[in-house]
Amino acid sequence: MAKPFFRLQKFLRRTQFLLFFLTAAYLMAGSLLLLQRSRLVIQQGTRGTSSIQVSPVSDMVIGVGILDTRTMQNPRLSSKLLVDMDVLHDPTSDQRYGPRWLMSRNSELRQLRRRWFHRFINEQEPMQAMASKGTQHTGENKGTYIGCFSDDSREKTLKGAVFYDLRKMTVSHCQEACAERAYTYAGLEYGAECYCGNKLPVTIAKQEECNNECKGEKGSICGGVNRLSVYRVEELRAGAKRRRNVIYRGCFRAPENLTVTFSASLIQSNLTVEMCSEFCSKKEFPLAVIRGPECYCGYPTMHFTLHDSVDRLFCSRLQNASSMAEVPREENYYRVYQTPVQDTRCTDRKFLTTKSKVFVALSSFPGAGNTWARHLIEHATGYYTGSYYFDGTLYNKGFKGEKDHWRSRRTICVKTHESGKREIEMFDSAILLIRNPYKSLMAEFNRKCAGHLGYATDRNWKSKEWPDFVNSYASWWASHVLDWLKYGKHLFVIHYEDLKQNLIPKLKEMVEFLNMTVTEDRLLCVENNRDGNFKRSGARQKDFEPFTQEMKDLINSYILTVDEALKRRNLTGLPREYVPR
Repeated sequence: MAKPFFRLQKFLRRTQFLLFFLTAAYLMAGSLLLLQRSRLVIQQGTRGTSSIQVSPVSDMVIGVGILDTRTMQNPRLSSKLLVDMDVLHDPTSDQRYGPRWLMSRNSELRQLRRRWFHRFINEQEPMQAMASKGTQHTGENKGTYIGCFSDDSREKTLKGAVFYDLRKMTVSHCQEACAERAYTYAGLEYGAECYCGNKLPVTIAKQEECNNECKGEKGSICGGVNRLSVYRVEELRAGAKRRRNVIYRGCFRAPENLTVTFSASLIQSNLTVEMCSEFCSKKEFPLAVIRGPECYCGYPTMHFTLHDSVDRLFCSRLQNASSMAEVPREENYYRVYQTPVQDTRCTDRKFLTTKSKVFVALSSFPGAGNTWARHLIEHATGYYTGSYYFDGTLYNKGFKGEKDHWRSRRTICVKTHESGKREIEMFDSAILLIRNPYKSLMAEFNRKCAGHLGYATDRNWKSKEWPDFVNSYASWWASHVLDWLKYGKHLFVIHYEDLKQNLIPKLKEMVEFLNMTVTEDRLLCVENNRDGNFKRSGARQKDFEPFTQEMKDLINSYILTVDEALKRRNLTGLPREYVPR
């Protein structure tokens, strides 16, 4: 009697589990069907009785999370996958399926949400229909439209400055950004990418191949797949003066061979800084070097590193010389200025062509400079970094790996703030970036209150939120380091302060840890672009001490704990400036 009863009980348990699984599957299928029908109703309402067309490849590339242009061009890609992919188009849909909705520490759940995000947002209108409506390339404050050009990644001409905006890119927005940086041409691609330069691309493409609508401006064309819509920015605003930021870099001794070091030169009587900077900007050089009437243009190189400046008095004696006859031969010092032009020798980046065999994390506590470190690594190696999270703001600033799945292994390393045994052991090795907790806490609080580049207000600092933030986040700063020291398989520990003070040597160590090689000139280019677009703007409070004595006591105890843990691992302890206040 007992044996049949046991079998019946076992069968009922299995049935209960089966019923639960079938119910969940039924609910999920119903939800998907409801969303699909809702989308069809909306499309039929906007398109009338016209049949629903499959978007071409050129319309699908923009906004797709994991795939990029190279993937879309792969002939082995199945047609079914192309049919199923939709395009990020309607800005209002981002409010529902935006970054906050996508973020989750559960990788499987986040991936499922990303798939829904890219599948159930509204389809982009077919670009052929838009072209038949006679979309205009010119308009108010849009400058002069030059034409549609092929974008050759190997020989880019519009590479002086690059930025992205997946939601709000417009022709005027791109042109204004290029004009502020003293460029002549602005090129738009994929509906969301902006490129600046002073030379037109070589290869002209068919006009219909530039068929992507601007993400922030309906009815305007912003390039296509590997196609640039190029505009001349000179006529952007008649009579408006461009903002040209020329930065004094210092007084330096001249290199031994001027012709080898500097690629362009000008001799002009009564030469001014503005004249030399204008000349070098048009030649797309980031440095303008002046001695009396001589003007030279170039880059920081091994022959001219800009590391050993001298007193500016050595250059001041030559500042008023108007001709070569007035320049003494023994005076071999030059004034160096940074032009508005970006150093482009290290701006080219791409995804790894083959999957990385070593899964590397770039781990840090929030506010420890992870984004800045990613900027340095990407420009030094030429490869994108990935992220455990999704941040549209960072994607718009050029971090294309932000929208690539973090486990794709197509990026050189992956940003993470996670801690805990399971999250850490997923990685084969890691760069552990540590920053002074006082600075980290303030940086993260600024980010929470005012975004990546803003500052918290005085009201924020005096609110109850600040002490609560310190009490919860200070312990996280310590536990994050301790967990990675305990569970990390192969660690490279670097301190933010050391990286900032000795950029090239420390960056070289990081690149070697990533098993990459890089030229000295590329490292100098990274140093020349060291800040990127990550300096906070707005009013910064001076001599402001937000930490109470109680907060200091708490943070100091964690500093001592982490310092001891590092030394037990035979690693260098925390820098002296971490010493309790």
